[in-house]
Amino acid sequence: MPRRFDLDWVRVLAFALLVPYHVGMYYVSWDWHVKSPTPVAAIEPLMILSAPWRLSLLFLVSGVATRYLSDKLPVGFLRQRSWRLLLPLLFGMYVVVPPQAYLELVEKVPGGYHAGYLDFLSGYMRGGDLYCMAPGDCIDGPTWNHLWFVAYLWVYTVLLWAGGRLLPQSLRDRAGHLVRGACSGFGIIGWPMLVLVLARVFVSPHFPSTHDLVDDYYNHLQYGLAFALGYLLAKADGSWEQLRRSRHGMLALALGSYALMIAGYLRFDDVDAIPTGPIAALRTLWGVMEWSAIAAILGYARAWNPGDSPLLRYLTAAVFPLYILHQTVIVVMAHTLKPLQVPPAIEGPFLVVATYALCLLGYEAIRRIGWLRPLFGLKRDRRPMPVPGARSPAG
Repeated sequence: MPRRFDLDWVRVLAFALLVPYHVGMYYVSWDWHVKSPTPVAAIEPLMILSAPWRLSLLFLVSGVATRYLSDKLPVGFLRQRSWRLLLPLLFGMYVVVPPQAYLELVEKVPGGYHAGYLDFLSGYMRGGDLYCMAPGDCIDGPTWNHLWFVAYLWVYTVLLWAGGRLLPQSLRDRAGHLVRGACSGFGIIGWPMLVLVLARVFVSPHFPSTHDLVDDYYNHLQYGLAFALGYLLAKADGSWEQLRRSRHGMLALALGSYALMIAGYLRFDDVDAIPTGPIAALRTLWGVMEWSAIAAILGYARAWNPGDSPLLRYLTAAVFPLYILHQTVIVVMAHTLKPLQVPPAIEGPFLVVATYALCLLGYEAIRRIGWLRPLFGLKRDRRPMPVPGARSPAG
């Protein structure tokens, strides 16, 4: 089957959303690695606009890509995926992420954290808790921070590979047929939404998000479901056509559930514990918005049906290095700018634009250095990169 350029654009834009979202985390009241001295709670509703669906969408698109790759590489698939995922994960944990942990200590330790960066690195490399603000609230090392997505993606890929090797072919065929049948027609709208609503209402209160893999049951339900759906429905053309036909209704449902959810949160803004009935309703709206937004985005991308382009090829290659770099760039810049007391209305947009610019500059350097490319998830390329504006020997 031809390459799904519509999903390439979805992946690029979903990863691009991470930059403004994580810049927003610097200003909102929710906990994060570093925090602005000037909170801006007014942007929290804007943050919630993408929070329910953004990462599930990325796992779904990753599931589709995994299906195409596994069909293309029946031999060596797991080795190739492990190389492309684990090497950047380990490099990120030991090289890219440490400045985030260091600056978090600098900002959060009462009285200040006075060890230099090299002394901090020594403790970080040894592993274990670096500092605990309270029992269970510790900064430890080594950590993957925002790179948890890569760890989860690798684990889901291994489970998929193991299932393909250990389960009988007849059982795998029946399971795939069952899922594709359930998700034909309006099933692609109803069944995933129902599972996400039930997970949000009944699982998330008992197993909140941790991103530490071993006890993150709610996240495994929603992200594992999205990854599996992407893999099993990658070539189910009828399901994708249903999403295309339903895109307007799904957009209306996503916006409607978002508006009701925000109204509910504002209604109980000053309540320490939202009553059982309203909190269940809010969690239901979250699950409804999660899948309806994903369905709408996939449907509009399918209807748009873009072709290949030099810009798309460039961004498709750049997006993973940008993802690896972006949060460290944000944390370091935000901490560095703090003494200047720049108003958030100016500082926030600057952080967004500067992060994009610095990450793309970083990608331009990474893609030109052969040994550095695999550390950021790029294929090793020993061919010399052309110098912009240079004339060919024939010219």
